[in-house]
Amino acid sequence: MNPLKQTPLAERHVAAGAKMADFGGWEMPIEYTGVVAEHTAVRTGVGIFDVSHMGKVRIKGPSAAAFLNGLLTNDLDRITVGQAQYTMLCNESGGVIDDLIVYRWADDDIFMVPNASNAPSVVAVLRAAVPAGVEIVDQHNELGIIAVQGPGSRALIESMGMPTDHDYMTMVESKFRGEPVTVCRTGYTGEHGYELVAPVSVLVDLWDALLARRDEFGVVRAGLGARDTLRTEMGYPLHGQDLSLDISPSQAGLAWAVGWDKPVFAGRETLVAEREVGPRRRLRGLLSMDRGIPRPHMEVRRVAAEILAGAVIGEVTSGTFSPTLKLGVALALLDPSINIDEEVVVDVRGRESRFTVTKPPFVQPSTRT
Repeated sequence: MNPLKQTPLAERHVAAGAKMADFGGWEMPIEYTGVVAEHTAVRTGVGIFDVSHMGKVRIKGPSAAAFLNGLLTNDLDRITVGQAQYTMLCNESGGVIDDLIVYRWADDDIFMVPNASNAPSVVAVLRAAVPAGVEIVDQHNELGIIAVQGPGSRALIESMGMPTDHDYMTMVESKFRGEPVTVCRTGYTGEHGYELVAPVSVLVDLWDALLARRDEFGVVRAGLGARDTLRTEMGYPLHGQDLSLDISPSQAGLAWAVGWDKPVFAGRETLVAEREVGPRRRLRGLLSMDRGIPRPHMEVRRVAAEILAGAVIGEVTSGTFSPTLKLGVALALLDPSINIDEEVVVDVRGRESRFTVTKPPFVQPSTRT
């Protein structure tokens, strides 16, 4: 068995008493003082996350943007220099190899952040298809990422002497101790926030500098447990659960991130054919009507009062207790005949728990405020 990889901040997490666990082959902090407390801190104040396990890939060369636009689902021409875009890389069967964010610095310079466990696969696909004159640079071990999220994030970043006034899904360059830091107005929590991409040489100092402002700004360390509950409240998908090689963009409710008018992208023929007939299942939100806490792989069934009562109509893909709503929430792949506001039953460890089908987010996002 290969040893778990560690981020440059691993020693800081252990020293802070974090509960560490395997996440996609990386030893990562799941929680420090408790998931609910860390979740609440991000919703009401400011939390910082080590997300340096995420991939970092640079695509450089005269036709870098055109090359990527012929592979990725979203239309890269929808954004301009200095903007970021959510997109996916699919295989020819329409399955999602990964969902990721691309940052357009120039037509010949694109930065990409894939998911941690999928980063090697993404790099391999890019290198297998790359034309002459375009270079794929894997910067996974050269850069780290610290997410600063919550309504207090702007004041905290400003106190570091970094820019904060750029729009959501944009990025600007700054400096920390003489080294370049990209300040991205992106995140995975649904709150106003930033992601700081910095060289590993200054990452520990950057983390320490943020925490040094704890008393003034109420900075809280947050682990991947809170990251998961925060993103689930927003209905943000997690690759490997809510979308995968077996779950297409249309099934996952991500058709908006597909440039349907583009003549070429990986998986286009299959995805267009699926769109014409409609996906065989759809990702929906489930909101608890009782005290049931849904978990992945739990069966979803029709309610007893309906015809075909008890028939399995889907499966929970992500489920948790919402610290904000104090209710169970879930994402589930359901039969397309199931409508919004319909009642369904989830088999929660042998007990029937009622849920309402809804359209996420479950909590109002504040990303653009």
